[in-house]
Amino acid sequence: MIAFLLRRLLGIAGTLLVICAVTFTIFYLLPSDPAVQFCGKDCAPDQIALVRKQMGLDAPLIVQFGRYVLAIFAGRTMGTGQYAVHCGFPCFGYSFQSGRPVWDLMMDRLPTSFSLAIGAAACWLLLGLGAGVVSALRKNTWVDRTVMVATIGAAAVPVYFTAMILLYVVVTVLGLMPYPRYVNFGDDPVGWAQNLLLPWITLALATAAMYARMTRSSVIETLAEPYVRTARAKGLRERRVVGKHGLRPALTAVATMLGMDLGSLLAGAMITESLFGLPGVGKLFADSLNKSDQPVVMGITLLASFFIVTSNLVVDLLYAWIDPRARLS
Repeated sequence: MIAFLLRRLLGIAGTLLVICAVTFTIFYLLPSDPAVQFCGKDCAPDQIALVRKQMGLDAPLIVQFGRYVLAIFAGRTMGTGQYAVHCGFPCFGYSFQSGRPVWDLMMDRLPTSFSLAIGAAACWLLLGLGAGVVSALRKNTWVDRTVMVATIGAAAVPVYFTAMILLYVVVTVLGLMPYPRYVNFGDDPVGWAQNLLLPWITLALATAAMYARMTRSSVIETLAEPYVRTARAKGLRERRVVGKHGLRPALTAVATMLGMDLGSLLAGAMITESLFGLPGVGKLFADSLNKSDQPVVMGITLLASFFIVTSNLVVDLLYAWIDPRARLS
């Protein structure tokens, strides 16, 4: 198990390094200049050149990349003299537009995205697994067809359209809820859940269909196995047969999808956070794109990559624990 974990950790480190190199190169080639952002558009060309030199932006690409990677683990003082800014560990760059390290900006927004991701995942798991089991048990009946059509229809509707409909009907027309705003869980748990309910539903409706279809097919296939017929012949209750034997194989496939979806969502749901005005990482990413704040965009890209590969590691460890044969791969 230790050797398996070490192989996966080395693979993650290599993947993140490659992503970091590609992302850094792309942003290096973009026309936006951090020296101009720091100095201002009214600066003369000679002033901008001086700022670039003092900030180390005139160094070769490989040198700048090495400094960037080293700063993630050791922090960095960027520039010299009056242009010097300190970026502590872990340093993912410095936003000259906001005047703050990128890591601090992301950590301020991460609790909102974390709350959105965990709640939405719980909702789509309940909807997807529940709908899949019901359809499997009522295979080829009107219940099965109705559930599948409903889930596929919900997934086909764009996220922004679902969000606007919910806001208009629930908030504007019916007045059942106030317009969503983020509330810290520690300050008001009820308010926290109430304000995130509509965003949770928006994301759950868009994702639950995939889980429902996968659960349905897996449960149908498993219930046709000989050992399930044996369990029924022994007199086990149908609820126990479905829960213990029918649903377990589906959970293995669901874990893989959940790892990918949750990892992506932890880095921010840009559309959902923007539509509901939630101060999450996705909203920060959208705002930074509009302002061409390259250090922030790059930092969030790396953060998203970290969450995704880490989620895959957790899924691999679960597989290795469930099925020892996976450790040999």
